[in-house]
Amino acid sequence: MSSYNVAFPNLNLFFNINPIAFSLGKVNVYWYGILITFAIVLGLVLARRRDGKYGIRYEDIEDFVIWAIPISVIFARIYYVIFSWNSYKDDFSSVFKIWNGGLAIYGGIIGAVLTAIIYCKVKKIKLLDVLDYCVPFLALGQAIGRWGNFFNREAYGSPTNSFFRMELLQRNGEYISVHPTFLYESIGLIIIFIILMKLKRKFSGEVVAVYFGLYGILRSLVEWLRADSLMLGNIKVSLLLSIILVICSIVFIVRNRKKIS
Repeated sequence: MSSYNVAFPNLNLFFNINPIAFSLGKVNVYWYGILITFAIVLGLVLARRRDGKYGIRYEDIEDFVIWAIPISVIFARIYYVIFSWNSYKDDFSSVFKIWNGGLAIYGGIIGAVLTAIIYCKVKKIKLLDVLDYCVPFLALGQAIGRWGNFFNREAYGSPTNSFFRMELLQRNGEYISVHPTFLYESIGLIIIFIILMKLKRKFSGEVVAVYFGLYGILRSLVEWLRADSLMLGNIKVSLLLSIILVICSIVFIVRNRKKIS
């Protein structure tokens, strides 16, 4: 294969990818944006089928999403910038150049949860029921969005010679073989999505607790392999937060299960 910049050699897959899908005049449309848009639309279509579940109306979910999406993006950017401040401190204007990349999923989740808290208080609906309704589609959206990392050739793992290794062309013309962590996480999130959709909850908040627990475990495993983790000193921020989420989820589930037993 003479022209490729990404490959899975053991699977005989070779790609020459570009993060830009197409251009409209001077405006570039990126694959990442297309995938996120697709994930949102698909999530809303599937969410409509659950209208009335946990006593939540689909119309309320639509209204919530209108607020949650932009706020989640802002928080995802803020989170990323805070833990990558050395890359922005000398050029503050670059903080706003979101098209150059730099979003963190945990920041987005924090933004979505804060939006849900305020929205549910205003609408006088149960927060945990709304989160239980929505969180399976968050997992699905994450699974789809991770493929944006593939097109951007980012969020990959440490060097490896494993069977599933991914080869990336570097600026010096040489290839490196790394863990395709975007792929590991995407597959794991699809499994989590299926589990959450089939889960028969016993109490309000159980679905979102299971999501945080399972995703915390998945992200912990992926973070061990990531080569570009956000750091707080010598600590991987996402790894630390993932461990905390797993512990909190287990405690929450065990305590509530005991209450109903």
